[in-house]
Parts: sequence; structure tokens; C-alpha cells
Amino acid sequence: MTPATKLLKQKKIAFELLQYHHDANATSFGLEAVEKLSLEAEQVFKTLVVCCDTDKLAVAIVPVNTMLNLKAMAKALKVKKVKMADAKRVEATTGYVLGGVSPLGQKKRLPTVIDISAESLINIYVSGGKRGLEIVLSPKDLGQLCSATFAPITDEK
Repeated sequence: MTPATKLLKQKKIAFELLQYHHDANATSFGLEAVEKLSLEAEQVFKTLVVCCDTDKLAVAIVPVNTMLNLKAMAKALKVKKVKMADAKRVEATTGYVLGGVSPLGQKKRLPTVIDISAESLINIYVSGGKRGLEIVLSPKDLGQLCSATFAPITDEK
């Protein structure tokens, strides 16, 4: 069990777990999940942590086949600028290792924005809190658990 799965069980949220053998040589953890679990890339979301110009961290949840639009993310957070957060700070703040950062059960709850494309999906896949573990749940439940907002925050790859 990870902090993410513990939170889901505690809150009695319907979810499913999918596991696969993580390849240490994989360069894109999200696309590895798509390939190994035979999923649609539009339904698999990666968890990215950004640093705002105020030095506060925030979470962006976007499909693995897209790129985070930093300007759109800044707009969604109502700040001037954001940049990708330092890896060590991400791990210290979330309690997760890169490639296994779940939007759920983080050590410190961060402002969260989910790409608007998730709203039209019945279920999405997000990291379960370690490499090789995916959680399937409704975007609505994810949004409520993370106190997230939905906004257009991606560029197509």
C-alpha cells in the first residue's frame, strides 16, 4: 500500500490498481504505463510539480501524450510565471520519487490543476505512488480528493 491507496481506501473512493514491471531504462514513465498496460495515452495522466514565481509549489495533472503549457498553468494558478520544480524539492514535498509521484496522498497538499480534457472521461489513470503502479479512478473523484481545478493547461506534443 502507498499513501495514495491508503487515502482512497480511507475516503471509500472506488478505484482499481494496475501493476506492471517497471523498466529502469524507461525514459517516459507515463508512456511506459501506456505501452505495458495497453492503455489509451489520452486517459493516462502524469503528475508534474511546478514552482511558482512566489516560490510555492503546485501540481499539474496532464495526459502523458501532451506537454504542460507553463503559461496556461500560471494563468490557472493566478500567478505570473511557473517553471518545473527541482527534483529534490518535489521528492521532499510529495514524499514520492520522480516517475512515481501520485497526485494523491502527498506529504503536503499542494494547489492542483487537472487538464480540462479529463472532465470528458469516465476514468483516468494516475500514478499509484511508485513506478509500475497505476490507479484507475474517475476524474471527478480525483478532483475532489485533490481540491483541484480543471483548466486547459496542455500543448499537444
